[in-house]
Amino acid sequence: MRLSTFAFLHPIEAAQVRVFRDAFAGVEFLQLDGDALPQGLERAEAGAIAWIGPPIDDILDAATRLRWLHQRGAGIDRISTPKFVASDLVLTNGSGNHAINIAEHVLGLMLAFARQLPALLRAQDARQWQPPPVETLFELSGQTLAVVGAGALGGAVAERAAAFGMRVHGVRRAPAGDLPPGFASMTATAMIDTVLCDADHVVITLPLTAETQGLFSTARLAAMKPGAHLYNVGRGGIVDHAALLAALRSGHVAGAGLDVTDPEPLPADSPLWAEPNVIVTAHSSGLTPRSYDRYQALLLDNIRRFARGEPLLNIVDKRLGY
Repeated sequence: MRLSTFAFLHPIEAAQVRVFRDAFAGVEFLQLDGDALPQGLERAEAGAIAWIGPPIDDILDAATRLRWLHQRGAGIDRISTPKFVASDLVLTNGSGNHAINIAEHVLGLMLAFARQLPALLRAQDARQWQPPPVETLFELSGQTLAVVGAGALGGAVAERAAAFGMRVHGVRRAPAGDLPPGFASMTATAMIDTVLCDADHVVITLPLTAETQGLFSTARLAAMKPGAHLYNVGRGGIVDHAALLAALRSGHVAGAGLDVTDPEPLPADSPLWAEPNVIVTAHSSGLTPRSYDRYQALLLDNIRRFARGEPLLNIVDKRLGY
């Protein structure tokens, strides 16, 4: 399968493009012209897109020869238009590229609640020597964690949580095969409430799809174990914020670590900002100085595979959204 032209449909530095040109001397690599589509896009057989870039439907209209598109991140909700989903285009994504840093972020949130760091930081701001009451502290060791979305990211969370001595239960759409490392069990999403009722901590690592939109509703939050903590590093639309706020204020949910919200940025007048048992981290869990290196390595590998007609890594089912 010959590859003659590849288009970068997201901002990229000239030095970064040079790496690809050096690796594939016979391939023309196109770049965005400011905010405009690259000149010559009609020649491109493949391309890469990210969170910032032209609308996907404009790309499809211009790139009539496009056969493969790589999404830099894992989530594809920005590009899941009806036209794109119905197309014959093969889509791959960056699943796993951010698993290490996001998993560490999740463990950081869990430890912050375990050691009452939000209260201690508020005391520091007030210049008060105020140790937290011992009954508000807990240890992760011996507690139960439910990871809702047991893909590459969920697996990274599970392995690290298990190393802390936690018992980890996974929830995924279709459990099959051997248990991935770190998990004590795996349950189908349809049976999620049977897992939530036993979990001291619930981590959401799901993509946003028609099936996951509003998944954590009033009823689902009520199914959680009283006093559990909730963490969302998936997409904000998966959690009903009004229902979460009510569950927090009633004490049914002891705390929430929210890296993602709906909308984003979280409006300044949102009551979640002022909740003492909420940590908002401004969609920063995916940030890491090693992000581009992982993206580049995966994309170089997949370009080689595409040019040789070999199976691509991280193929996405566009209709399912992951």
